[in-house]
Amino acid sequence: MANNREYSYIIPEIKDWPIFTLSRDRQEFIEEVTEFTVNRFTQTQKDKLSEELAKVLYQERIRVKEEPWKVDPPHEIEFWNRLRRQLIKKSFDQAGSQVAANNEEILTAVVNRYSNEIAGHFKISTYKFARRFLTAAFNRLLNTASNRNLRRFYSARYKLRERLKIHGEIGLLRSLGTKGTIVLVPTHFSNLDSIMLGWGVDSIGLPAMSYGAGLNLFNNAIMSYFFNRLGAYKLDRRKKNPVYLETLKAFSNLSIQRGTHTLFFPGGTRERSGALEKKLKMGLLGTVTEAQRSLYESGKDNKIFIVPVVTGYNFVLEAESLINDYLRRTGKEMYVGAKSSFSVWKTTHFLWKFFSASSEIQISFGKPMDVLGNFVDEEGISYDDRNKEVELRDYFVSDGKITVNLQRDMEYTRILSEKIIDRFHKENIVLCSHLVAFTAFNILKAKNQNLDLYGLMRLAAEERVIKKESFNQAIAASMKILKILEEEGKLKLDAEMKDSNIKKIIEVGIKNIGIYHADAPVLVDVNGDFTSGDMKLLFYYHNRLLGYHLEKNVKWTDFFNPAPVLSS
Repeated sequence: MANNREYSYIIPEIKDWPIFTLSRDRQEFIEEVTEFTVNRFTQTQKDKLSEELAKVLYQERIRVKEEPWKVDPPHEIEFWNRLRRQLIKKSFDQAGSQVAANNEEILTAVVNRYSNEIAGHFKISTYKFARRFLTAAFNRLLNTASNRNLRRFYSARYKLRERLKIHGEIGLLRSLGTKGTIVLVPTHFSNLDSIMLGWGVDSIGLPAMSYGAGLNLFNNAIMSYFFNRLGAYKLDRRKKNPVYLETLKAFSNLSIQRGTHTLFFPGGTRERSGALEKKLKMGLLGTVTEAQRSLYESGKDNKIFIVPVVTGYNFVLEAESLINDYLRRTGKEMYVGAKSSFSVWKTTHFLWKFFSASSEIQISFGKPMDVLGNFVDEEGISYDDRNKEVELRDYFVSDGKITVNLQRDMEYTRILSEKIIDRFHKENIVLCSHLVAFTAFNILKAKNQNLDLYGLMRLAAEERVIKKESFNQAIAASMKILKILEEEGKLKLDAEMKDSNIKKIIEVGIKNIGIYHADAPVLVDVNGDFTSGDMKLLFYYHNRLLGYHLEKNVKWTDFFNPAPVLSS
């Protein structure tokens, strides 16, 4: 195909992409979001709106004073102080009609400010430049890291496909993209996820998607420039008040109703422990259910397709700071770790290590579902667990018509979240590095049964040694169970794992997991035995295989002489 593309775009002209039309109509859409949110909030909080607004204004004034960011709009404190004076003067001890009118005016000002902040832009020229720039940058890193002649021409896209492996029913996904609105719901391990997923979406010919990015990332001038022009909408996690959250949900709901293909991380933020998500945020996920019901309510048959996506890294850019954060939260005073950071230098260093080591990043697009978690075919028809055709519209009907039932919608969202979590585990591609870390940690855990998690983190170097033969046997025992789980459709094994013997699996796993970190989670000592250079990182990478009961189905005590359990 043209331009060395494996897939053509399902919508050939970028000016016809839903994300572009949303950006083109940005001001009109902001007004729509504002009106929707104000109506929703005044209906649900009518009797206590003055008190709710007072709380919002108080919280915002505190935020501006105690946690300002340079990306915040100018004159913030003046804005919130002005609204506070207006609320005190006109919304307390006044006639009911005057209070209602004043409250609506204040609420509209707040929501409009939030909507303008949240809504992004999409510039065709910036998108084309970013696509060329990233491909060229990755290609240069590939060539340089491989010590190849920089003057020689190589196909950038071909090389990226070598390292960034895409899995899934791509034909089905492309077909559905022409029949309804796609909502990608990925796992979230790194700030690089958005970049990698953006490349993945583009490489299979889907239009660019609307996606959420933390407002803190906009503090970086370079990232702010691109995010502001590539369809990102802003998420400010400092703002937890109900007005902001309703505005954010309205933005998601209405953009999906407009047919804008969307990506959001249902776990909310990066998973600090390194495990697959076990619990999802119901807020944004609930907007998908509500959007589908609203489409049916307005007489439209447009369907929304949910696609779980699992990213797989042999090593994670922010692993050290993430696991420190997790241990600090769960262990309180036991741990004080470094804060997560995302710098251009750190990212470049990560990519250099990634490309120079011939490592791979996996992107696994899961089976598409409707908003109730039923699988769909290429025509968008839904099927239940017994492969019986389902009419989705009927699930939103009461007394013969489409009705609003928030409690019912919440239950549907809960069902969908459970289906997504289940698919995360089934679409997960297990890498050699995951297995090596999981095995090493469980042997050390079983060997030190008298220690809790935080005791294990403090194991002395001599206590971390695992004999070579014992480790080989433990990997073999784990592989037997993993192969059974794959046959049962409960996970996927990386091709390298299936095609390699135990020695090769260990060699590849240790090589990949030790590429980036100064102290490798698993390494070979001078005696040829195995040990860990960093127990916290070992724990982090081990967590990727939680949820399959592998830790219970392997008898870890078979692979060492267990230390006695100390009685109290």
